[in-house]
Amino acid sequence: MSSIVIVGAGPAGIAAAEVLCAHGYRPVLIDEAERAGGQGYRQPAPDLALDMNHLMGSEAGRYDALHRRFSALAGRIDYRPRTLVWAVEGDTLHLMREGRAETVEAAILLLATGAMDRIAPMPGWTLPGVFTLGGAQVALKDQGCLIGRRVAFLGSSPLLLLAARQYRQMGGEVAVVADTTGLAAKARALPGLLASTRTLLRGLGYMADTLRAGTPLLHGVTPLGIQGDGHVQSLRLRDAAGRERRFACDAVALGYGLKPETQLADLAGASFIYDPDFRLFLPRTDDCGRARPGLYLAGDGATIGGADAAEASGALAAHAILSDLGAPADAAAIPLMRRVARLRRFQRGLSRAFAWPVAQIRAQADETVLCRCESVTIGAVRAAMAQALGPVEVNRVKAMTRCGMGRCQGRVCGPALQEIVGAASARDGAAAGRLRGQAPVKPIALSAAGEAAP
Repeated sequence: MSSIVIVGAGPAGIAAAEVLCAHGYRPVLIDEAERAGGQGYRQPAPDLALDMNHLMGSEAGRYDALHRRFSALAGRIDYRPRTLVWAVEGDTLHLMREGRAETVEAAILLLATGAMDRIAPMPGWTLPGVFTLGGAQVALKDQGCLIGRRVAFLGSSPLLLLAARQYRQMGGEVAVVADTTGLAAKARALPGLLASTRTLLRGLGYMADTLRAGTPLLHGVTPLGIQGDGHVQSLRLRDAAGRERRFACDAVALGYGLKPETQLADLAGASFIYDPDFRLFLPRTDDCGRARPGLYLAGDGATIGGADAAEASGALAAHAILSDLGAPADAAAIPLMRRVARLRRFQRGLSRAFAWPVAQIRAQADETVLCRCESVTIGAVRAAMAQALGPVEVNRVKAMTRCGMGRCQGRVCGPALQEIVGAASARDGAAAGRLRGQAPVKPIALSAAGEAAP
Protein backbone atom coordinates (compact mmCIF):
# COMPACT_ATOMS: atom_id res chain seq x y z
CA MET A 1 0.00 0.00 0.00
CA SER A 2 1.41 3.40 -1.00
CA SER A 3 2.64 5.65 1.81
CA ILE A 4 0.51 8.79 1.88
CA VAL A 5 1.70 11.82 3.81
CA ILE A 6 -0.46 14.86 4.53
CA VAL A 7 1.22 18.04 5.77
CA GLY A 8 -1.14 20.31 7.70
CA ALA A 9 -3.91 19.44 10.17
CA GLY A 10 -6.31 22.26 9.39
CA PRO A 11 -9.69 21.80 7.68
CA ALA A 12 -8.09 20.67 4.39
CA GLY A 13 -5.77 18.10 5.97
CA ILE A 14 -8.45 16.71 8.28
CA ALA A 15 -10.98 16.35 5.46
CA ALA A 16 -8.40 14.59 3.27
CA ALA A 17 -7.49 12.20 6.08
CA GLU A 18 -11.18 11.34 6.62
CA VAL A 19 -11.67 10.37 2.97
CA LEU A 20 -8.49 8.29 2.86
CA CYS A 21 -9.30 6.50 6.13
CA ALA A 22 -12.78 5.70 4.85
CA HIS A 23 -11.12 3.83 1.96
CA GLY A 24 -8.79 1.79 4.14
CA TYR A 25 -5.65 3.92 4.11
CA ARG A 26 -3.74 5.09 7.19
CA PRO A 27 -2.10 8.37 6.17
CA VAL A 28 0.66 10.11 8.05
CA LEU A 29 -0.66 13.51 9.17
CA ILE A 30 2.12 15.96 10.05
CA ASP A 31 1.38 19.30 11.69
CA GLU A 32 3.64 22.02 13.01
CA ALA A 33 1.12 23.05 15.69
CA GLU A 34 0.63 21.33 19.01
CA ARG A 35 -3.10 20.84 18.41
CA ALA A 36 -5.06 20.22 15.20
CA GLY A 37 -7.44 22.74 13.67
CA GLY A 38 -5.28 25.17 11.73
CA GLN A 39 -5.37 28.90 12.26
CA GLY A 40 -9.09 29.48 11.80
CA TYR A 41 -10.11 26.64 14.14
CA ARG A 42 -7.18 26.93 16.53
CA GLN A 43 -7.66 25.28 19.92
CA PRO A 44 -6.57 27.05 23.11
CA ALA A 45 -3.97 25.63 25.47
CA PRO A 46 -5.59 22.73 27.40
CA ASP A 47 -5.31 24.42 30.80
CA LEU A 48 -6.84 27.69 29.56
CA ALA A 49 -10.46 28.39 30.53
CA LEU A 50 -11.42 30.13 27.29
CA ASP A 51 -14.99 30.02 25.98
CA MET A 52 -14.29 29.27 22.33
CA ASN A 53 -17.99 28.97 21.48
CA HIS A 54 -18.48 32.57 22.61
CA LEU A 55 -15.38 33.67 20.72
CA MET A 56 -16.30 31.84 17.49
CA GLY A 57 -19.87 33.18 17.45
CA SER A 58 -21.83 31.86 14.46
CA GLU A 59 -18.92 29.57 13.56
CA ALA A 60 -18.99 27.76 16.92
CA GLY A 61 -20.92 24.79 15.50
CA ARG A 62 -18.42 24.28 12.69
CA TYR A 63 -15.54 24.68 15.15
CA ASP A 64 -16.89 21.97 17.45
CA ALA A 65 -17.77 19.68 14.55
CA LEU A 66 -14.27 19.83 13.05
CA HIS A 67 -12.61 18.93 16.33
CA ARG A 68 -15.05 16.08 16.97
CA ARG A 69 -14.30 14.74 13.51
CA PHE A 70 -10.58 14.92 14.15
CA SER A 71 -10.97 13.09 17.47
CA ALA A 72 -12.80 10.32 15.60
CA LEU A 73 -9.70 9.83 13.43
CA ALA A 74 -7.50 8.92 16.40
CA GLY A 75 -6.02 5.46 15.92
CA ARG A 76 -6.75 5.51 12.20
CA ILE A 77 -3.96 7.90 11.25
CA ASP A 78 -0.28 8.34 12.10
CA TYR A 79 -0.61 11.81 13.65
CA ARG A 80 2.59 13.76 14.29
CA PRO A 81 1.99 17.15 15.93
CA ARG A 82 4.73 19.65 16.86
CA THR A 83 6.58 18.55 13.73
CA LEU A 84 8.06 20.95 11.18
CA VAL A 85 8.64 19.80 7.60
CA TRP A 86 11.58 21.99 6.69
CA ALA A 87 12.73 20.44 3.40
CA VAL A 88 11.58 18.14 0.61
CA GLU A 89 14.06 16.12 -1.50
CA GLY A 90 12.37 13.81 -3.98
CA ASP A 91 10.12 11.54 -1.91
CA THR A 92 11.96 12.37 1.33
CA LEU A 93 10.58 14.88 3.81
CA HIS A 94 13.01 16.31 6.35
CA LEU A 95 11.38 16.90 9.73
CA MET A 96 12.21 18.68 12.95
CA ARG A 97 10.26 17.02 15.76
CA GLU A 98 10.74 18.23 19.33
CA GLY A 99 14.37 19.08 18.65
CA ARG A 100 15.18 15.91 16.75
CA ALA A 101 15.87 15.50 13.05
CA GLU A 102 13.79 12.85 11.30
CA THR A 103 12.84 11.87 7.78
CA VAL A 104 9.75 10.27 6.31
CA GLU A 105 9.22 8.83 2.84
CA ALA A 106 6.14 9.96 0.94
CA ALA A 107 5.24 8.08 -2.22
CA ILE A 108 2.21 10.39 -2.29
CA LEU A 109 2.37 13.85 -0.75
CA LEU A 110 -0.62 16.09 -0.04
CA LEU A 111 0.35 19.59 1.10
CA ALA A 112 -2.32 21.44 3.08
CA THR A 113 0.04 24.04 4.50
CA GLY A 114 -2.43 26.90 4.92
CA ALA A 115 -1.67 30.59 4.69
CA MET A 116 -0.08 33.47 6.57
CA ASP A 117 -0.71 37.20 6.80
CA ARG A 118 0.29 39.40 3.89
CA ILE A 119 1.92 42.56 5.20
CA ALA A 120 2.55 45.94 3.59
CA PRO A 121 5.42 47.97 5.10
CA MET A 122 4.84 51.46 6.50
CA PRO A 123 6.70 53.83 8.83
CA GLY A 124 6.77 52.44 12.35
CA TRP A 125 5.64 48.91 11.53
CA THR A 126 8.71 47.46 13.27
CA LEU A 127 7.83 49.06 16.63
CA PRO A 128 7.12 46.72 19.56
CA GLY A 129 3.36 46.44 19.82
CA VAL A 130 2.75 45.93 16.09
CA PHE A 131 1.44 42.45 15.37
CA THR A 132 0.18 40.79 12.24
CA LEU A 133 -3.58 40.36 12.28
CA GLY A 134 -3.14 36.59 12.48
CA GLY A 135 -0.64 37.00 15.31
CA ALA A 136 -3.19 39.03 17.25
CA GLN A 137 -5.70 36.20 16.84
CA VAL A 138 -3.16 33.54 17.82
CA ALA A 139 -2.43 35.38 21.07
CA LEU A 140 -6.16 35.49 21.78
CA LYS A 141 -7.13 31.94 20.78
CA ASP A 142 -4.04 30.09 21.95
CA GLN A 143 -3.26 31.93 25.20
CA GLY A 144 -6.30 34.08 25.94
CA CYS A 145 -4.14 37.24 25.73
CA LEU A 146 -4.81 40.61 24.13
CA ILE A 147 -1.92 42.28 22.34
CA GLY A 148 -2.81 45.58 24.02
CA ARG A 149 -5.42 47.36 26.07
CA ARG A 150 -6.38 49.68 23.21
CA VAL A 151 -5.79 48.13 19.78
CA ALA A 152 -5.99 49.67 16.31
CA PHE A 153 -6.85 47.29 13.45
CA LEU A 154 -5.31 48.41 10.15
CA GLY A 155 -5.02 46.98 6.65
CA SER A 156 -7.45 45.56 4.15
CA SER A 157 -8.92 42.21 5.10
CA PRO A 158 -12.31 40.81 6.08
CA LEU A 159 -10.54 39.45 9.15
CA LEU A 160 -10.10 43.00 10.48
CA LEU A 161 -13.76 43.14 11.49
CA LEU A 162 -13.78 39.59 12.88
CA ALA A 163 -10.64 40.09 14.97
CA ALA A 164 -11.88 43.45 16.27
CA ARG A 165 -15.16 41.81 17.28
CA GLN A 166 -13.31 39.03 19.12
CA TYR A 167 -11.15 41.56 20.95
CA ARG A 168 -14.22 43.48 22.09
CA GLN A 169 -15.79 40.22 23.27
CA MET A 170 -12.73 39.55 25.43
CA GLY A 171 -12.85 43.01 27.04
CA GLY A 172 -10.39 44.82 24.80
CA GLU A 173 -10.88 48.37 23.55
CA VAL A 174 -10.72 48.87 19.79
CA ALA A 175 -9.34 52.28 18.85
CA VAL A 176 -10.27 52.07 15.17
CA VAL A 177 -10.84 49.64 12.31
CA ALA A 178 -9.15 51.29 9.33
CA ASP A 179 -9.42 49.71 5.87
CA THR A 180 -7.27 50.99 3.02
CA THR A 181 -9.79 49.91 0.36
CA GLY A 182 -12.57 52.39 -0.35
CA LEU A 183 -16.29 51.72 -0.26
CA ALA A 184 -16.62 52.22 -4.03
CA ALA A 185 -14.23 49.31 -4.66
CA LYS A 186 -16.24 47.17 -2.27
CA ALA A 187 -19.43 47.99 -4.14
CA ARG A 188 -17.82 47.03 -7.47
CA ALA A 189 -16.75 43.70 -5.98
CA LEU A 190 -20.28 42.81 -4.85
CA PRO A 191 -21.18 40.56 -7.83
CA GLY A 192 -18.27 38.26 -7.02
CA LEU A 193 -19.17 38.23 -3.33
CA LEU A 194 -22.62 36.87 -4.14
CA ALA A 195 -20.94 33.51 -4.83
CA SER A 196 -21.19 32.90 -1.06
CA THR A 197 -24.11 34.84 0.34
CA ARG A 198 -23.76 33.19 3.76
CA THR A 199 -20.22 34.47 4.15
CA LEU A 200 -21.17 37.87 2.75
CA LEU A 201 -24.01 38.24 5.25
CA ARG A 202 -21.74 37.18 8.08
CA GLY A 203 -19.24 39.87 7.09
CA LEU A 204 -21.98 42.50 6.94
CA GLY A 205 -23.00 41.37 10.41
CA TYR A 206 -19.46 41.98 11.67
CA MET A 207 -19.61 45.46 10.16
CA ALA A 208 -22.92 46.14 11.90
CA ASP A 209 -21.45 44.91 15.20
CA THR A 210 -18.56 47.35 14.82
CA LEU A 211 -20.87 50.29 14.18
CA ARG A 212 -23.17 49.35 17.07
CA ALA A 213 -20.17 49.22 19.40
CA GLY A 214 -19.32 52.81 18.47
CA THR A 215 -15.93 51.82 17.05
CA PRO A 216 -14.65 54.16 14.32
CA LEU A 217 -14.86 52.25 11.03
CA LEU A 218 -12.97 53.94 8.19
CA HIS A 219 -12.64 52.94 4.53
CA GLY A 220 -10.21 54.20 1.91
CA VAL A 221 -7.57 55.34 4.39
CA THR A 222 -3.91 56.01 3.67
CA PRO A 223 -1.61 54.91 6.53
CA LEU A 224 0.93 57.60 7.42
CA GLY A 225 2.75 55.92 10.27
CA ILE A 226 2.72 54.10 13.56
CA GLN A 227 4.26 56.30 16.22
CA GLY A 228 5.75 55.68 19.63
CA ASP A 229 8.84 55.99 21.82
CA GLY A 230 10.04 52.41 22.11
CA HIS A 231 6.46 51.10 21.83
CA VAL A 232 3.29 51.82 19.91
CA GLN A 233 1.53 54.96 21.13
CA SER A 234 -0.60 56.05 18.18
CA LEU A 235 -1.64 55.37 14.61
CA ARG A 236 -1.63 58.22 12.13
CA LEU A 237 -3.55 58.04 8.85
CA ARG A 238 -5.32 60.09 6.21
CA ASP A 239 -9.01 59.33 5.79
CA ALA A 240 -10.94 59.15 2.52
CA ALA A 241 -11.83 62.86 2.80
CA GLY A 242 -8.13 63.80 2.96
CA ARG A 243 -8.11 64.68 6.66
CA GLU A 244 -5.15 63.59 8.77
CA ARG A 245 -6.25 61.70 11.87
CA ARG A 246 -4.48 60.23 14.86
CA PHE A 247 -5.73 57.40 17.08
CA ALA A 248 -4.15 56.74 20.46
CA CYS A 249 -3.41 53.02 20.94
CA ASP A 250 -0.85 50.74 22.54
CA ALA A 251 -0.93 48.03 19.85
CA VAL A 252 -1.67 47.67 16.14
CA ALA A 253 -2.95 44.55 14.36
CA LEU A 254 -1.83 44.83 10.74
CA GLY A 255 -2.97 42.67 7.84
CA TYR A 256 -3.77 42.78 4.12
CA GLY A 257 -5.41 39.42 3.67
CA LEU A 258 -3.58 36.12 3.37
CA LYS A 259 -0.89 34.57 1.18
CA PRO A 260 -0.49 30.83 0.64
CA GLU A 261 2.42 29.06 2.33
CA THR A 262 3.94 27.65 -0.84
CA GLN A 263 7.57 27.00 0.12
CA LEU A 264 7.17 23.24 0.45
CA ALA A 265 5.20 23.07 -2.80
CA ASP A 266 8.11 24.84 -4.49
CA LEU A 267 10.66 22.39 -3.07
CA ALA A 268 8.41 19.45 -3.99
CA GLY A 269 8.43 20.42 -7.66
CA ALA A 270 5.20 22.35 -8.21
CA SER A 271 5.20 24.91 -11.02
CA PHE A 272 3.93 28.44 -10.43
CA ILE A 273 1.89 30.99 -12.33
CA TYR A 274 1.25 34.66 -11.60
CA ASP A 275 -2.30 35.49 -10.52
CA PRO A 276 -3.19 39.13 -11.30
CA ASP A 277 -6.18 39.16 -8.92
CA PHE A 278 -4.15 38.18 -5.86
CA ARG A 279 -0.90 39.66 -7.27
CA LEU A 280 0.92 36.54 -6.18
CA PHE A 281 2.63 33.58 -7.83
CA LEU A 282 0.48 30.55 -7.01
CA PRO A 283 1.10 26.83 -7.56
CA ARG A 284 -0.38 25.43 -10.74
CA THR A 285 -2.82 22.55 -10.17
CA ASP A 286 -5.70 20.91 -11.94
CA ASP A 287 -9.25 21.25 -10.64
CA CYS A 288 -8.71 18.40 -8.17
CA GLY A 289 -5.42 19.64 -6.69
CA ARG A 290 -2.89 17.63 -8.71
CA ALA A 291 0.37 19.59 -9.06
CA ARG A 292 2.46 16.77 -10.58
CA PRO A 293 2.37 12.98 -10.32
CA GLY A 294 2.40 12.13 -6.63
CA LEU A 295 2.00 15.73 -5.42
CA TYR A 296 -1.36 17.22 -4.44
CA LEU A 297 -2.20 20.63 -2.97
CA ALA A 298 -5.28 21.61 -1.00
CA GLY A 299 -6.65 24.49 1.05
CA ASP A 300 -5.24 27.97 1.37
CA GLY A 301 -1.75 26.62 0.74
CA ALA A 302 -2.75 26.29 -2.91
CA THR A 303 -5.17 29.19 -3.43
CA ILE A 304 -6.83 31.37 -0.82
CA GLY A 305 -10.43 30.21 -0.45
CA GLY A 306 -11.31 30.23 3.24
CA ALA A 307 -12.07 27.41 5.67
CA ASP A 308 -15.07 26.01 3.77
CA ALA A 309 -13.16 25.84 0.49
CA ALA A 310 -10.15 24.37 2.28
CA GLU A 311 -12.22 21.53 3.69
CA ALA A 312 -13.85 20.78 0.34
CA SER A 313 -10.54 20.95 -1.54
CA GLY A 314 -8.90 18.62 0.98
CA ALA A 315 -11.61 16.01 0.41
CA LEU A 316 -11.37 16.58 -3.35
CA ALA A 317 -7.60 16.08 -3.37
CA ALA A 318 -8.05 12.84 -1.42
CA HIS A 319 -10.51 11.61 -4.03
CA ALA A 320 -7.93 12.48 -6.71
CA ILE A 321 -5.34 10.41 -4.84
CA LEU A 322 -7.71 7.45 -4.66
CA SER A 323 -8.51 7.74 -8.35
CA ASP A 324 -4.81 7.85 -9.24
CA LEU A 325 -4.28 4.73 -7.11
CA GLY A 326 -6.87 2.92 -9.20
CA ALA A 327 -10.03 3.30 -7.12
CA PRO A 328 -13.33 3.54 -9.02
CA ALA A 329 -14.56 7.05 -9.76
CA ASP A 330 -16.51 8.52 -6.85
CA ALA A 331 -19.54 10.68 -7.64
CA ALA A 332 -18.81 12.75 -4.51
CA ALA A 333 -15.93 14.44 -6.32
CA ILE A 334 -18.18 16.36 -8.73
CA PRO A 335 -20.10 18.44 -6.15
CA LEU A 336 -16.86 19.01 -4.25
CA MET A 337 -15.25 20.40 -7.38
CA ARG A 338 -18.19 22.75 -7.95
CA ARG A 339 -18.14 23.88 -4.32
CA VAL A 340 -14.43 24.66 -4.39
CA ALA A 341 -14.77 26.61 -7.63
CA ARG A 342 -17.67 28.66 -6.24
CA LEU A 343 -15.95 29.51 -2.97
CA ARG A 344 -12.73 30.45 -4.72
CA ARG A 345 -14.72 32.79 -6.98
CA PHE A 346 -15.94 34.41 -3.78
CA GLN A 347 -12.36 34.87 -2.63
CA ARG A 348 -11.53 36.60 -5.89
CA GLY A 349 -14.34 39.00 -5.12
CA LEU A 350 -12.81 39.53 -1.69
CA SER A 351 -9.44 40.29 -3.29
CA ARG A 352 -11.11 43.30 -4.96
CA ALA A 353 -13.19 44.32 -1.95
CA PHE A 354 -10.09 44.15 0.27
CA ALA A 355 -7.34 45.05 -2.16
CA TRP A 356 -3.58 44.69 -1.81
CA PRO A 357 -2.44 48.37 -1.59
CA VAL A 358 -0.09 48.44 -4.57
CA ALA A 359 0.04 52.24 -4.97
CA GLN A 360 0.61 52.82 -1.25
CA ILE A 361 3.48 50.34 -1.16
CA ARG A 362 5.16 51.81 -4.22
CA ALA A 363 4.82 55.33 -2.78
CA GLN A 364 6.61 54.51 0.49
CA ALA A 365 9.60 56.69 1.39
CA ASP A 366 13.14 55.37 1.00
CA GLU A 367 13.68 55.19 4.76
CA THR A 368 10.81 52.76 5.33
CA VAL A 369 12.06 49.33 6.40
CA LEU A 370 11.12 46.65 3.90
CA CYS A 371 12.93 43.57 5.25
CA ARG A 372 12.84 43.66 9.03
CA CYS A 373 14.94 40.49 9.40
CA GLU A 374 17.92 42.11 7.66
CA SER A 375 17.00 45.78 8.29
CA VAL A 376 16.90 46.53 4.56
CA THR A 377 15.08 49.72 3.61
CA ILE A 378 13.06 50.39 0.48
CA GLY A 379 15.68 52.99 -0.43
CA ALA A 380 18.43 50.35 -0.37
CA VAL A 381 16.48 48.26 -2.87
CA ARG A 382 15.88 51.24 -5.12
CA ALA A 383 19.54 52.26 -4.94
CA ALA A 384 20.72 48.77 -5.89
CA MET A 385 18.39 48.72 -8.85
CA ALA A 386 19.44 52.22 -9.97
CA GLN A 387 23.07 51.17 -10.50
CA ALA A 388 24.40 50.58 -13.98
CA LEU A 389 23.26 47.09 -14.99
CA GLY A 390 21.36 46.91 -11.69
CA PRO A 391 19.03 43.96 -10.99
CA VAL A 392 15.42 44.01 -12.19
CA GLU A 393 14.30 40.66 -10.74
CA VAL A 394 13.55 39.88 -7.10
CA ASN A 395 16.10 37.07 -6.64
CA ARG A 396 18.92 39.23 -7.98
CA VAL A 397 17.78 42.10 -5.77
CA LYS A 398 17.81 39.70 -2.83
CA ALA A 399 21.38 38.67 -3.66
CA MET A 400 22.57 42.29 -3.77
CA THR A 401 20.67 43.70 -0.79
CA ARG A 402 19.97 40.68 1.49
CA CYS A 403 16.27 41.57 1.37
CA GLY A 404 14.53 38.24 1.98
CA MET A 405 17.61 36.43 3.31
CA GLY A 406 16.67 36.60 6.97
CA ARG A 407 14.83 34.45 9.44
CA CYS A 408 11.51 34.48 7.56
CA GLN A 409 13.12 33.73 4.16
CA GLY A 410 11.09 36.48 2.49
CA ARG A 411 7.75 35.11 3.68
CA VAL A 412 6.92 38.55 5.15
CA CYS A 413 8.70 41.01 2.86
CA GLY A 414 8.42 39.05 -0.40
CA PRO A 415 5.07 40.39 -1.71
CA ALA A 416 6.03 44.01 -1.00
CA LEU A 417 9.51 43.48 -2.48
CA GLN A 418 7.84 42.26 -5.66
CA GLU A 419 5.88 45.54 -5.89
CA ILE A 420 8.92 47.72 -5.18
CA VAL A 421 10.96 45.88 -7.82
CA GLY A 422 8.08 46.11 -10.29
CA ALA A 423 7.76 49.86 -9.78
CA ALA A 424 11.51 50.57 -9.97
CA SER A 425 11.88 48.55 -13.16
CA ALA A 426 8.63 49.78 -14.74
CA ARG A 427 7.48 46.16 -15.02
CA ASP A 428 4.36 44.46 -13.75
CA GLY A 429 4.30 41.98 -10.86
CA ALA A 430 4.80 38.93 -13.04
CA ALA A 431 7.94 40.27 -14.69
CA ALA A 432 9.46 41.19 -11.32
CA GLY A 433 9.59 37.47 -10.52
CA ARG A 434 9.09 35.51 -7.31
CA LEU A 435 11.44 34.60 -4.51
CA ARG A 436 12.40 30.97 -4.97
CA GLY A 437 11.83 28.62 -2.06
CA GLN A 438 14.80 27.04 -0.36
CA ALA A 439 15.42 24.85 2.65
CA PRO A 440 15.03 25.26 5.52
CA VAL A 441 11.64 26.86 4.92
CA LYS A 442 11.61 27.95 8.58
CA PRO A 443 14.41 28.26 11.14
CA ILE A 444 15.74 25.01 12.58
CA ALA A 445 18.55 24.06 14.94
CA LEU A 446 21.93 23.69 13.26
CA SER A 447 22.22 20.28 14.87
CA ALA A 448 19.15 19.12 12.94
CA ALA A 449 20.61 20.31 9.65
CA GLY A 450 23.86 18.52 10.48
CA GLU A 451 22.06 15.28 11.26
CA ALA A 452 20.15 15.52 7.97
CA ALA A 453 23.30 16.04 5.89
CA PRO A 454 24.53 13.00 3.95
